Amino acid sequence: MKSPAIRFIRSDPKRMAETLKARNNEESCTTYNMLKVSRNLFRWTKEISYADYYERALTNGVLSIQRGTEPGVMIYYLPQTPGASKAISRFGWGTKFDSFWCCYGTGIESFSKLGDSIYFEEEGKTPSLYIIQYISSSFNWKSAQIMLNQTVVPSSSMDSFLRVSFTFSPTKKTSSTSSTLKLRLPTWTHIHGAKVTLNSDSLPLPSPGNYVSITRKWSSSDKLTLQFPIPLRTEAIKDDRSEYASIKAILYGPYLLAGHSSGDWDIKTGSNASITDWITPIPATYNTQLFSFYQNLSSASGSPFVLTSLNNSLTMKKSPKPGTSSALHATFRIIVIHAKLSSRLSGTLRDDVIGKSMMLEPFDLPGTRVDSSSSSVFLVVQGLDGRNESISLESKSHRGCFVHSGMSSGIEVKLRCKANNSDANAASSFNQDASFVARRGLSKYDPISFVAKGANRNFLLEPLLGFRDEHYTVYFNIQE
Repeated sequence: MKSPAIRFIRSDPKRMAETLKARNNEESCTTYNMLKVSRNLFRWTKEISYADYYERALTNGVLSIQRGTEPGVMIYYLPQTPGASKAISRFGWGTKFDSFWCCYGTGIESFSKLGDSIYFEEEGKTPSLYIIQYISSSFNWKSAQIMLNQTVVPSSSMDSFLRVSFTFSPTKKTSSTSSTLKLRLPTWTHIHGAKVTLNSDSLPLPSPGNYVSITRKWSSSDKLTLQFPIPLRTEAIKDDRSEYASIKAILYGPYLLAGHSSGDWDIKTGSNASITDWITPIPATYNTQLFSFYQNLSSASGSPFVLTSLNNSLTMKKSPKPGTSSALHATFRIIVIHAKLSSRLSGTLRDDVIGKSMMLEPFDLPGTRVDSSSSSVFLVVQGLDGRNESISLESKSHRGCFVHSGMSSGIEVKLRCKANNSDANAASSFNQDASFVARRGLSKYDPISFVAKGANRNFLLEPLLGFRDEHYTVYFNIQE
């Protein structure tokens, strides 16, 4: 059993940049308690600002503290420092059976309470129901004698709208009583493009940060739909010192976006640039273009090796676990030149690209290309080792030269030319080292994924809640 000592850390609320220097930035128990505070403040005041805070803390501070879908694996501190990793925060991930620090109790409780602050009822002659969180759910509203069903379309970077629909089912044979729905119009959205429709009739909307109020006797024929824009925006860290004015987080609606990074954080936007000029969405179809390249797959004596891009060089590494930075480095997007990659691939690449020219883009370095010995365009040919499932990558600019591994972990992968000699063993060894099996990538893009143009390289942005052991940065140095 782990029993960490309790320390009280004071932070100046106007000097929050100081907190980025430590790995114990956000304690899960604190988020848990702040959710309770904001929930009660909302009950007392009905202020939308508290509902907005609750959504943000729930989305980023609670959903981020479980390791993927692994039950019982929680985190104590959620680090915010540049180049952080949840796996190496102050206490790291816990275990299913023998880690019982305080944040384990509140963490498990938080996941059992995901639905406790969606609906709030206000009693009266005409009862009102405040819907302050948009989460797919059902609610038996006894005062209005109806069952309300809320369905939310999962958010994505390619569809910049929150889309919600409500249907109604009377719970008694008599007609329902007159009642009022009050729907939160989040402060992070904007009115342009927002739409609320009741049975094909568009309703007037207030400005963001207010409620859409609808009073009627609800029936099974009613359908209510909401469409709110989800904008990208930056938010400066709360620090009153001028030297930290450029330190900002990037958000997509309520989602905090983290960049895959081991610590670099510089972004230059250009003067008067719109945020959509330097942050662009990644199409969902790009997931069909992600592959990892293996060798030694059929060997019973050792682990398979996988082609890995790190520090501008290619090596072969032992195949890593998904959800790690090593898995990112072993995943590449295939860019086929003057052709399209089929979206119906069963998991292998060979039959779709034989005879085509392509480039390799490292998963976590969008916009860059693998350059092996000054060659970045490769012709895909049938594997030199003669196996049906393998391929070889021949340089377009140096014909007869192939991406060659050495079939060993840690050996630098280079472009090597096939020698014309009569040594059968040497030829066989060369052919094996220049042959790879391409399979679905170890990593894939989150539905909410963007590319941000950096000063020195581009960043792959994804919601913090989706990270497991990968290194990331949540605050960037964003300058014109």
